[in-house]
Amino acid sequence: MTKRLIIVLATLLYAHSAPAIDTGKAFDDPALQARYERLIAEVRCVTCQNQSIKDSNAFIAADLRREIQRLISEGKSDDEVTEFLVTRYGDFVLYRPRMSGKTLALWVAPFVFIFFAGFAIVRVVRHRMTLPVDDEITDGGSAQ
Repeated sequence: MTKRLIIVLATLLYAHSAPAIDTGKAFDDPALQARYERLIAEVRCVTCQNQSIKDSNAFIAADLRREIQRLISEGKSDDEVTEFLVTRYGDFVLYRPRMSGKTLALWVAPFVFIFFAGFAIVRVVRHRMTLPVDDEITDGGSAQ
């Protein structure tokens, strides 16, 4: 009985371990390897959503890494690789979405929020400057 329990536990521990991320070099040329590393760091895993495909163990991430490696090997530019990924998966796949009509709100919203926050701060400060300053410290309504 103990032997079976050990086998079951060992099997569960082995089955639970996730496959390792492919850490081997994709290219012998350092320039191509640098391009590959930069691209896979900028592409979001469509399964994990909060990880780049460089850091993800998901099968789709491994497929995307192989696809990017193939496209770079074929001589495609970074823009062509990015366009391929966006065509297939949409703008969501990029950590830094391109400037377009669809993503305009993502690019403009921070500036709009900063403007309104600055406007609110100025209004509050000006309003407080118009309030009378009470120099006397009152303790229960009687001054000493």
